[in-house]
Order: sequence, then C-alpha cells, then structure tokens
Amino acid sequence: MKLYRHGDTCIASKGSFFDGNVKIEGNLILPAETHVWGSLDVGGTLELGPYSTVGGGITCQNAVIGKGVKIKGSLHALEHITVCDEVRVRSLIAGGNIVLRPGVTVGEVKSDETIFVYGKIKSGRLTGRNVKVLGN
Repeated sequence: MKLYRHGDTCIASKGSFFDGNVKIEGNLILPAETHVWGSLDVGGTLELGPYSTVGGGITCQNAVIGKGVKIKGSLHALEHITVCDEVRVRSLIAGGNIVLRPGVTVGEVKSDETIFVYGKIKSGRLTGRNVKVLGN
C-alpha cells in the first residue's frame, strides 16, 4: 500500500486497503472505497471517503466520515466529528461538536459540546452539553 505525503498530510489512492493497524502522526485522507482491516490512529484530522470500511476503532483529532462508511469499532476524536449519510459505527466520543446526517446508525454518542442531528438516525443514548435535532 502506498501513501503520498504532502506536508503533514498523508493521502492514499482510491480503492486502497491496509492489512492491520495504521498509525499516522499528521493528517490522513483516505479516498472512496478504502479498507482498513485494523484500527486507525491519526494524530491530526481524518477524512474517510465514501463507502470505506474500518475493521477496528478510530482515534484522531478531528474526523469527517463520508457517506456509506462502516466502522466496526468506536470513533474517538479530541475535537469535532462530522458523520455523513448512511454511516454505521459502534459509538462516537468527541471533545467538540458532533454532526450526524440522515440514515446514520450508531450506538452511544458522547460529546463535551453540542450534538447536531439532521434528519432521522438510529442511535443509542445521546449525551452532550446540547442536543439539537434539525429536520425530520
């Protein structure tokens, strides 16, 4: 598997796969249909492209998760998380805001700030300073 480096950001090519755990000190951009069979540990921001999969958990500074992604473990971010449509994830924990788009399936959601829910989702307990539901 080949990663391209641009400053402190690593970028993988579309359709890549990683067999095992991945640890990156800076930012990580994984395009559509990227598969990680283990866990992801990213020191900066993670951008996970549409229809990708992660076999374990994710830890990062910030996260943007694309449409249709499947994460078998939990996602823990020190700051903010944005989860796009139709994502499946075990749980979300963030020190900042969490944005949940329509069709998300998630277990427990914990935020030290605000949880924004746009549209209909399936979830367990939502725990945050504020929970704002926008749309149907």
